Amino acid sequence: MGEHHSLPSGRRIALYSHDTQGLGHIRRNLSLASALVEADPETNILIITGNPEAGSLPRPPHTEIVAMPTVAKNAKGAYGSRTLTVDIERVVEMRKSLIKATLRDFDPDLLIVDKVPLGFRKELDATLRKLKHRHGTRVVLGLREILDTPEVAKNEWDVMRTSWAIKKYYDAVWIYGDQRVYDTIEEYDLHKRIKAKVTFTGYLGEGRFAAASKPSSGVNADVPTEPYALCLCGGGQDGAEMAADFIRGVQMAGKRGIVVTGPFMPERARAELNDALSQGASVEVRSLVSNVPELIAGAECVVSMAGYNSTCEVLAAGRPTLLIPRVIPRLEQSLRANRLAELGYVTALDPRSMSPERIAAWLRNPTLPEPRVPIALNGLEVVPKLAAELIDSGREIQVQTDRHVDFAESEHSRKMSPSNHRAPINEPSVPVSEQAADDKVMTDEKELVTAS
Repeated sequence: MGEHHSLPSGRRIALYSHDTQGLGHIRRNLSLASALVEADPETNILIITGNPEAGSLPRPPHTEIVAMPTVAKNAKGAYGSRTLTVDIERVVEMRKSLIKATLRDFDPDLLIVDKVPLGFRKELDATLRKLKHRHGTRVVLGLREILDTPEVAKNEWDVMRTSWAIKKYYDAVWIYGDQRVYDTIEEYDLHKRIKAKVTFTGYLGEGRFAAASKPSSGVNADVPTEPYALCLCGGGQDGAEMAADFIRGVQMAGKRGIVVTGPFMPERARAELNDALSQGASVEVRSLVSNVPELIAGAECVVSMAGYNSTCEVLAAGRPTLLIPRVIPRLEQSLRANRLAELGYVTALDPRSMSPERIAAWLRNPTLPEPRVPIALNGLEVVPKLAAELIDSGREIQVQTDRHVDFAESEHSRKMSPSNHRAPINEPSVPVSEQAADDKVMTDEKELVTAS
Protein backbone atom coordinates (compact mmCIF):
# COMPACT_ATOMS: atom_id res chain seq x y z
CA MET A 1 0.00 0.00 0.00
CA GLY A 2 1.20 3.48 -0.73
CA GLU A 3 1.59 3.31 -4.55
CA HIS A 4 -1.24 5.53 -5.81
CA HIS A 5 -0.26 6.37 -9.39
CA SER A 6 -1.99 3.38 -11.08
CA LEU A 7 -5.39 4.24 -9.60
CA PRO A 8 -7.87 7.08 -10.33
CA SER A 9 -6.69 10.52 -9.23
CA GLY A 10 -9.70 11.21 -6.98
CA ARG A 11 -9.79 10.47 -3.28
CA ARG A 12 -10.23 6.80 -2.36
CA ILE A 13 -12.29 6.08 0.72
CA ALA A 14 -13.14 2.59 1.95
CA LEU A 15 -15.90 1.84 4.43
CA TYR A 16 -16.21 -1.46 6.30
CA SER A 17 -19.11 -2.92 8.24
CA HIS A 18 -19.26 -6.47 9.57
CA ASP A 19 -23.09 -6.72 9.18
CA THR A 20 -23.92 -9.90 11.05
CA GLN A 21 -27.51 -8.82 11.64
CA GLY A 22 -29.93 -6.27 10.20
CA LEU A 23 -29.38 -3.29 7.92
CA GLY A 24 -28.17 -0.69 10.42
CA HIS A 25 -24.45 -0.72 9.68
CA ILE A 26 -24.70 -0.80 5.89
CA ARG A 27 -27.41 1.89 5.81
CA ARG A 28 -25.20 4.16 7.89
CA ASN A 29 -22.20 3.56 5.64
CA LEU A 30 -24.24 4.19 2.49
CA SER A 31 -25.41 7.51 3.93
CA LEU A 32 -21.81 8.44 4.65
CA ALA A 33 -20.76 7.41 1.15
CA SER A 34 -23.44 9.65 -0.37
CA ALA A 35 -22.30 12.62 1.72
CA LEU A 36 -18.63 12.07 0.87
CA VAL A 37 -19.32 11.92 -2.88
CA GLU A 38 -21.67 14.90 -2.65
CA ALA A 39 -18.89 16.94 -1.02
CA ASP A 40 -16.30 15.88 -3.62
CA PRO A 41 -17.68 14.28 -6.81
CA GLU A 42 -14.23 12.92 -7.70
CA THR A 43 -14.26 10.67 -4.63
CA ASN A 44 -14.14 6.92 -5.23
CA ILE A 45 -15.92 4.84 -2.60
CA LEU A 46 -15.51 1.14 -1.85
CA ILE A 47 -17.90 -0.39 0.70
CA ILE A 48 -17.01 -3.76 2.19
CA THR A 49 -20.04 -5.36 3.77
CA GLY A 50 -21.36 -8.66 5.04
CA ASN A 51 -24.87 -7.76 3.89
CA PRO A 52 -26.01 -8.88 0.41
CA GLU A 53 -29.13 -6.69 0.68
CA ALA A 54 -26.83 -3.66 0.28
CA GLY A 55 -27.32 -3.87 -3.47
CA SER A 56 -31.02 -3.03 -3.06
CA LEU A 57 -30.32 0.23 -1.22
CA PRO A 58 -29.57 3.66 -2.76
CA ARG A 59 -25.97 4.02 -3.84
CA PRO A 60 -24.14 7.22 -4.86
CA PRO A 61 -21.99 7.61 -8.00
CA HIS A 62 -18.43 6.22 -8.01
CA THR A 63 -19.38 3.68 -5.34
CA GLU A 64 -18.77 -0.05 -5.48
CA ILE A 65 -20.00 -2.62 -2.99
CA VAL A 66 -17.92 -5.69 -2.16
CA ALA A 67 -19.99 -8.32 -0.38
CA MET A 68 -18.21 -10.72 1.95
CA PRO A 69 -19.50 -14.23 2.68
CA THR A 70 -22.41 -13.69 5.06
CA VAL A 71 -22.67 -14.81 8.67
CA ALA A 72 -25.64 -14.97 11.01
CA LYS A 73 -26.66 -16.36 14.38
CA ASN A 74 -28.51 -19.66 14.46
CA ALA A 75 -31.34 -20.64 16.80
CA LYS A 76 -28.81 -21.43 19.56
CA GLY A 77 -27.16 -18.01 19.30
CA ALA A 78 -23.99 -19.31 17.65
CA TYR A 79 -22.55 -17.72 14.53
CA GLY A 80 -22.42 -19.67 11.29
CA SER A 81 -22.53 -19.12 7.57
CA ARG A 82 -25.80 -17.63 6.39
CA THR A 83 -25.71 -19.52 3.07
CA LEU A 84 -22.69 -21.82 2.75
CA THR A 85 -22.42 -25.29 4.28
CA VAL A 86 -18.95 -24.68 5.73
CA ASP A 87 -17.84 -24.02 9.29
CA ILE A 88 -17.55 -20.48 10.64
CA GLU A 89 -13.74 -20.62 10.83
CA ARG A 90 -13.59 -21.23 7.08
CA VAL A 91 -15.98 -18.36 6.42
CA VAL A 92 -13.89 -15.98 8.56
CA GLU A 93 -10.73 -16.93 6.67
CA MET A 94 -12.49 -16.24 3.38
CA ARG A 95 -13.63 -12.84 4.66
CA LYS A 96 -10.11 -12.01 5.91
CA SER A 97 -8.58 -12.82 2.54
CA LEU A 98 -11.16 -10.77 0.68
CA ILE A 99 -10.66 -7.75 2.95
CA LYS A 100 -6.88 -7.92 2.69
CA ALA A 101 -6.80 -8.24 -1.11
CA THR A 102 -9.48 -5.59 -1.67
CA LEU A 103 -7.87 -2.93 0.50
CA ARG A 104 -4.40 -3.74 -0.82
CA ASP A 105 -5.52 -3.14 -4.41
CA PHE A 106 -7.83 -0.20 -3.71
CA ASP A 107 -5.15 1.43 -1.53
CA PRO A 108 -7.50 3.86 0.27
CA ASP A 109 -6.59 7.31 1.48
CA LEU A 110 -9.09 6.77 4.30
CA LEU A 111 -10.66 3.68 5.87
CA ILE A 112 -13.80 4.14 7.98
CA VAL A 113 -14.68 1.14 10.15
CA ASP A 114 -18.16 0.88 11.61
CA LYS A 115 -18.47 -0.02 15.32
CA VAL A 116 -16.18 -3.06 15.60
CA PRO A 117 -12.54 -1.91 15.40
CA LEU A 118 -11.00 -5.34 14.79
CA GLY A 119 -13.90 -6.56 12.66
CA PHE A 120 -15.91 -9.74 13.07
CA ARG A 121 -13.69 -12.21 14.93
CA LYS A 122 -10.64 -9.99 14.33
CA GLU A 123 -10.96 -10.29 10.54
CA LEU A 124 -9.54 -6.75 10.16
CA ASP A 125 -6.56 -7.19 12.43
CA ALA A 126 -3.92 -8.28 9.91
CA THR A 127 -5.00 -5.60 7.43
CA LEU A 128 -4.93 -2.87 10.08
CA ARG A 129 -1.41 -3.89 11.05
CA LYS A 130 -0.32 -3.54 7.43
CA LEU A 131 -2.06 -0.18 7.08
CA LYS A 132 -0.39 1.10 10.23
CA HIS A 133 3.02 0.69 8.62
CA ARG A 134 2.05 1.94 5.15
CA HIS A 135 2.13 5.69 5.70
CA GLY A 136 -0.64 7.73 4.16
CA THR A 137 -3.82 5.73 4.83
CA ARG A 138 -5.78 7.19 7.72
CA VAL A 139 -8.07 4.95 9.76
CA VAL A 140 -11.24 6.04 11.57
CA LEU A 141 -13.64 4.20 13.85
CA GLY A 142 -17.25 5.33 13.45
CA LEU A 143 -19.62 4.75 16.37
CA ARG A 144 -23.30 5.36 16.88
CA GLU A 145 -23.87 7.50 19.97
CA ILE A 146 -25.30 4.67 22.12
CA LEU A 147 -23.93 1.12 22.08
CA ASP A 148 -25.74 -0.34 25.10
CA THR A 149 -25.90 0.31 28.82
CA PRO A 150 -22.54 1.50 30.16
CA GLU A 151 -21.99 -1.74 32.07
CA VAL A 152 -22.59 -3.96 29.04
CA ALA A 153 -20.68 -1.72 26.62
CA LYS A 154 -17.61 -1.49 28.86
CA ASN A 155 -17.58 -5.26 29.33
CA GLU A 156 -17.81 -5.85 25.59
CA TRP A 157 -14.99 -3.40 24.94
CA ASP A 158 -12.82 -5.29 27.42
CA VAL A 159 -13.61 -8.68 25.88
CA MET A 160 -13.10 -7.46 22.30
CA ARG A 161 -10.00 -5.42 23.23
CA THR A 162 -11.60 -2.36 21.67
CA SER A 163 -9.62 0.22 23.62
CA TRP A 164 -6.35 -1.51 22.75
CA ALA A 165 -7.27 -1.58 19.06
CA ILE A 166 -8.27 2.11 18.98
CA LYS A 167 -5.09 3.24 20.69
CA LYS A 168 -2.92 1.09 18.41
CA TYR A 169 -4.49 1.41 14.97
CA TYR A 170 -6.88 4.36 14.79
CA ASP A 171 -6.24 8.00 13.98
CA ALA A 172 -9.69 9.22 15.00
CA VAL A 173 -13.02 8.16 16.47
CA TRP A 174 -16.16 9.75 15.07
CA ILE A 175 -19.26 9.47 17.23
CA TYR A 176 -22.35 9.98 15.12
CA GLY A 177 -24.35 11.83 17.73
CA ASP A 178 -24.74 14.90 19.89
CA GLN A 179 -23.07 15.04 23.28
CA ARG A 180 -26.12 16.87 24.67
CA VAL A 181 -28.25 13.80 23.97
CA TYR A 182 -25.82 11.15 25.14
CA ASP A 183 -22.28 11.80 26.37
CA THR A 184 -20.57 8.67 25.08
CA ILE A 185 -17.22 9.70 26.56
CA GLU A 186 -18.53 10.06 30.11
CA GLU A 187 -21.08 7.25 30.01
CA TYR A 188 -18.52 4.69 28.87
CA ASP A 189 -15.60 6.23 30.78
CA LEU A 190 -13.35 6.31 27.72
CA HIS A 191 -9.60 6.29 28.27
CA LYS A 192 -7.95 9.70 27.92
CA ARG A 193 -5.97 8.55 24.86
CA ILE A 194 -9.21 7.53 23.17
CA LYS A 195 -11.01 10.66 24.35
CA ALA A 196 -8.37 12.75 22.60
CA LYS A 197 -9.28 11.09 19.29
CA VAL A 198 -13.05 11.59 19.61
CA THR A 199 -15.17 14.03 17.62
CA PHE A 200 -18.95 14.21 17.98
CA THR A 201 -20.15 14.72 14.41
CA GLY A 202 -23.83 15.27 15.15
CA TYR A 203 -26.51 12.81 14.07
CA LEU A 204 -26.42 11.62 10.45
CA GLY A 205 -29.85 13.12 9.85
CA GLU A 206 -30.05 16.07 7.49
CA GLY A 207 -29.27 15.19 3.89
CA ARG A 208 -30.50 11.60 3.91
CA PHE A 209 -33.50 12.48 1.74
CA ALA A 210 -31.29 13.72 -1.11
CA ALA A 211 -29.12 10.61 -0.97
CA ALA A 212 -32.09 8.25 -0.92
CA SER A 213 -33.70 10.02 -3.89
CA LYS A 214 -30.94 8.93 -6.25
CA PRO A 215 -31.51 5.94 -8.56
CA SER A 216 -30.76 2.49 -7.21
CA SER A 217 -31.53 -1.12 -7.96
CA GLY A 218 -34.02 -1.13 -5.10
CA VAL A 219 -37.76 -0.45 -5.23
CA ASN A 220 -39.24 2.96 -4.50
CA ALA A 221 -42.63 3.03 -2.83
CA ASP A 222 -45.20 5.50 -4.14
CA VAL A 223 -45.83 8.32 -1.68
CA PRO A 224 -49.61 8.70 -1.24
CA THR A 225 -51.19 12.12 -1.67
CA GLU A 226 -53.72 11.36 1.08
CA PRO A 227 -52.69 11.50 4.77
CA TYR A 228 -51.14 8.30 6.07
CA ALA A 229 -49.36 6.92 9.11
CA LEU A 230 -46.06 5.13 8.54
CA CYS A 231 -44.72 2.14 10.48
CA LEU A 232 -41.01 1.26 10.31
CA CYS A 233 -39.91 -2.15 11.61
CA GLY A 234 -36.14 -1.81 11.13
CA GLY A 235 -34.63 -4.92 9.59
CA GLY A 236 -37.75 -6.83 10.52
CA GLN A 237 -36.30 -9.65 12.63
CA ASP A 238 -38.36 -8.71 15.67
CA GLY A 239 -40.83 -6.17 14.30
CA ALA A 240 -43.82 -8.44 13.63
CA GLU A 241 -45.69 -7.72 16.86
CA MET A 242 -45.34 -3.96 16.44
CA ALA A 243 -46.48 -4.19 12.81
CA ALA A 244 -49.54 -6.25 13.78
CA ASP A 245 -50.49 -3.85 16.57
CA PHE A 246 -50.00 -0.91 14.20
CA ILE A 247 -52.32 -2.44 11.58
CA ARG A 248 -55.03 -3.00 14.18
CA GLY A 249 -54.41 0.46 15.64
CA VAL A 250 -54.76 2.09 12.21
CA GLN A 251 -58.08 0.32 11.73
CA MET A 252 -59.33 1.42 15.16
CA ALA A 253 -58.25 5.03 14.53
CA GLY A 254 -59.82 5.13 11.08
CA LYS A 255 -56.50 5.97 9.42
CA ARG A 256 -54.61 4.88 6.33
CA GLY A 257 -51.22 3.26 6.90
CA ILE A 258 -48.02 1.97 5.29
CA VAL A 259 -45.85 -0.67 6.94
CA VAL A 260 -42.22 -1.22 5.90
CA THR A 261 -41.41 -4.59 7.46
CA GLY A 262 -37.72 -4.83 6.54
CA PRO A 263 -36.25 -7.74 4.55
CA PHE A 264 -35.63 -10.03 7.51
CA MET A 265 -39.17 -10.44 8.86
CA PRO A 266 -39.95 -14.20 8.96
CA GLU A 267 -42.34 -15.48 6.31
CA ARG A 268 -44.76 -16.76 8.92
CA ALA A 269 -44.99 -13.30 10.47
CA ARG A 270 -45.63 -11.77 7.04
CA ALA A 271 -48.45 -14.24 6.49
CA GLU A 272 -50.01 -13.22 9.79
CA LEU A 273 -49.84 -9.57 8.76
CA ASN A 274 -51.63 -10.42 5.52
CA ASP A 275 -54.34 -12.14 7.57
CA ALA A 276 -54.75 -8.93 9.58
CA LEU A 277 -55.05 -6.94 6.37
CA SER A 278 -57.85 -9.20 5.16
CA GLN A 279 -59.93 -7.92 8.06
CA GLY A 280 -60.38 -4.56 6.35
CA ALA A 281 -57.50 -2.36 7.51
CA SER A 282 -56.48 0.28 4.96
CA VAL A 283 -52.77 -0.56 5.12
CA GLU A 284 -50.11 -1.23 2.50
CA VAL A 285 -47.28 -3.58 3.49
CA ARG A 286 -43.84 -3.40 1.85
CA SER A 287 -40.73 -5.41 2.75
CA LEU A 288 -37.83 -3.24 1.57
CA VAL A 289 -37.99 0.15 -0.15
CA SER A 290 -35.26 2.51 -1.27
CA ASN A 291 -36.98 5.79 -0.42
CA VAL A 292 -37.76 5.51 3.29
CA PRO A 293 -36.80 9.17 4.01
CA GLU A 294 -39.27 10.26 1.32
CA LEU A 295 -42.01 8.17 2.90
CA ILE A 296 -41.23 9.69 6.30
CA ALA A 297 -41.29 13.23 4.93
CA GLY A 298 -44.72 12.62 3.39
CA ALA A 299 -46.28 10.93 6.42
CA GLU A 300 -48.74 12.55 8.81
CA CYS A 301 -46.99 10.67 11.63
CA VAL A 302 -44.55 7.81 12.17
CA VAL A 303 -44.52 4.76 14.45
CA SER A 304 -41.05 3.24 14.48
CA MET A 305 -38.52 1.16 16.29
CA ALA A 306 -35.67 3.25 17.68
CA GLY A 307 -32.73 2.04 15.63
CA TYR A 308 -30.07 4.63 14.83
CA ASN A 309 -30.91 5.18 11.16
CA SER A 310 -34.68 5.31 11.52
CA THR A 311 -34.33 7.74 14.43
CA CYS A 312 -32.03 10.02 12.41
CA GLU A 313 -34.53 10.03 9.56
CA VAL A 314 -37.55 10.93 11.67
CA LEU A 315 -35.62 13.62 13.55
CA ALA A 316 -34.50 15.19 10.28
CA ALA A 317 -38.04 15.10 8.84
CA GLY A 318 -39.57 16.64 11.96
CA ARG A 319 -42.64 14.41 11.83
CA PRO A 320 -44.64 13.47 14.96
CA THR A 321 -43.06 10.18 16.01
CA LEU A 322 -43.88 7.37 18.40
CA LEU A 323 -40.74 5.34 19.10
CA ILE A 324 -41.26 1.78 20.31
CA PRO A 325 -37.74 0.56 21.05
CA ARG A 326 -36.32 -2.93 20.97
CA VAL A 327 -35.26 -4.02 24.47
CA ILE A 328 -33.76 -7.42 23.57
CA PRO A 329 -30.89 -8.24 23.17
CA ARG A 330 -29.68 -4.66 23.80
CA LEU A 331 -31.06 -1.61 25.58
CA GLU A 332 -29.50 0.78 23.05
CA GLN A 333 -32.85 1.63 21.44
CA SER A 334 -34.59 2.07 24.78
CA LEU A 335 -31.91 4.47 26.01
CA ARG A 336 -32.15 6.47 22.78
CA ALA A 337 -35.95 6.63 22.70
CA ASN A 338 -36.31 7.63 26.35
CA ARG A 339 -33.57 10.27 26.15
CA LEU A 340 -35.08 11.87 23.05
CA ALA A 341 -38.51 11.81 24.69
CA GLU A 342 -37.04 13.58 27.74
CA LEU A 343 -35.62 16.26 25.45
CA GLY A 344 -38.98 16.79 23.75
CA TYR A 345 -38.33 15.34 20.29
CA VAL A 346 -40.46 12.18 20.24
CA THR A 347 -42.99 10.18 22.22
CA ALA A 348 -41.65 6.88 23.58
CA LEU A 349 -43.64 3.74 24.37
CA ASP A 350 -42.18 0.75 26.19
CA PRO A 351 -42.82 -2.32 24.00
CA ARG A 352 -43.98 -4.25 27.07
CA SER A 353 -46.87 -1.77 27.30
CA MET A 354 -47.61 -1.78 23.58
CA SER A 355 -51.11 -2.59 22.35
CA PRO A 356 -53.33 -1.72 19.37
CA GLU A 357 -55.39 0.48 21.68
CA ARG A 358 -52.40 2.54 22.80
CA ILE A 359 -51.13 2.95 19.26
CA ALA A 360 -54.63 3.94 18.08
CA ALA A 361 -54.91 6.53 20.85
CA TRP A 362 -51.63 8.12 19.74
CA LEU A 363 -52.59 7.98 16.05
CA ARG A 364 -55.78 9.96 16.77
CA ASN A 365 -53.70 12.85 18.13
CA PRO A 366 -50.07 12.55 16.93
CA THR A 367 -48.54 15.66 18.46
CA LEU A 368 -45.01 16.92 17.94
CA PRO A 369 -43.48 17.74 21.35
CA GLU A 370 -41.61 20.97 22.06
CA PRO A 371 -37.80 20.41 22.04
CA ARG A 372 -35.97 21.51 25.20
CA VAL A 373 -32.47 21.74 23.69
CA PRO A 374 -31.20 21.94 20.10
CA ILE A 375 -29.76 18.76 18.59
CA ALA A 376 -27.10 18.68 15.88
CA LEU A 377 -28.42 16.70 12.91
CA ASN A 378 -25.77 17.83 10.41
CA GLY A 379 -23.35 14.92 10.75
CA LEU A 380 -23.51 14.24 7.00
CA GLU A 381 -22.15 17.75 6.47
CA VAL A 382 -19.48 17.50 9.18
CA VAL A 383 -18.05 14.06 8.25
CA PRO A 384 -16.82 15.08 4.74
CA LYS A 385 -14.93 18.00 6.28
CA LEU A 386 -13.31 15.74 8.86
CA ALA A 387 -12.47 13.23 6.13
CA ALA A 388 -10.83 15.92 3.98
CA GLU A 389 -8.67 17.07 6.89
CA LEU A 390 -7.52 13.53 7.67
CA ILE A 391 -6.79 12.69 4.03
CA ASP A 392 -4.77 15.89 3.59
CA SER A 393 -2.73 15.11 6.70
CA GLY A 394 -2.18 11.57 5.50
CA ARG A 395 -0.96 12.72 2.11
CA GLU A 396 1.44 15.15 3.75
CA ILE A 397 2.82 12.29 5.84
CA GLN A 398 3.15 10.22 2.66
CA VAL A 399 5.10 12.99 0.92
CA GLN A 400 7.48 13.30 3.87
CA THR A 401 7.87 9.52 4.06
CA ASP A 402 8.59 9.23 0.34
CA ARG A 403 11.31 11.85 0.71
CA HIS A 404 12.80 9.95 3.62
CA VAL A 405 12.66 6.66 1.70
CA ASP A 406 14.27 8.25 -1.38
CA PHE A 407 17.08 9.56 0.81
CA ALA A 408 17.49 6.22 2.61
CA GLU A 409 17.57 4.24 -0.63
CA SER A 410 20.01 6.74 -2.11
CA GLU A 411 22.28 6.26 0.88
CA HIS A 412 21.85 2.50 0.60
CA SER A 413 22.90 2.60 -3.08
CA ARG A 414 25.89 4.79 -2.29
CA LYS A 415 27.09 2.42 0.40
CA MET A 416 26.68 -0.53 -1.99
CA SER A 417 28.89 1.19 -4.56
CA PRO A 418 32.23 -0.65 -5.26
CA SER A 419 34.11 2.52 -4.36
CA ASN A 420 32.79 2.27 -0.83
CA HIS A 421 33.27 -1.48 -0.28
CA ARG A 422 36.34 -3.65 -0.70
CA ALA A 423 34.34 -6.88 -0.44
CA PRO A 424 30.76 -7.79 -1.44
CA ILE A 425 28.18 -7.88 1.29
CA ASN A 426 24.68 -9.30 1.53
CA GLU A 427 21.99 -6.64 1.73
CA PRO A 428 18.19 -6.95 1.66
CA SER A 429 16.76 -6.82 -1.85
CA VAL A 430 13.61 -4.98 -0.79
CA PRO A 431 13.43 -1.24 -0.11
CA VAL A 432 14.42 -0.19 3.38
CA SER A 433 10.93 1.12 4.16
CA GLU A 434 9.23 -2.14 3.08
CA GLN A 435 11.65 -4.33 5.05
CA ALA A 436 11.17 -2.20 8.17
CA ALA A 437 7.40 -2.38 7.81
CA ASP A 438 7.39 -6.17 7.47
CA ASP A 439 9.69 -6.54 10.46
CA LYS A 440 7.36 -4.30 12.47
CA VAL A 441 4.33 -6.35 11.45
CA MET A 442 6.03 -9.53 12.67
CA THR A 443 6.75 -7.82 15.99
CA ASP A 444 3.13 -6.73 16.28
CA GLU A 445 1.95 -10.27 15.57
CA LYS A 446 4.01 -11.55 18.50
CA GLU A 447 2.65 -8.73 20.66
CA LEU A 448 -0.94 -9.60 19.71
CA VAL A 449 -0.46 -13.27 20.60
CA THR A 450 1.15 -12.35 23.92
CA ALA A 451 -1.57 -9.84 24.77
CA SER A 452 -4.34 -12.34 23.94
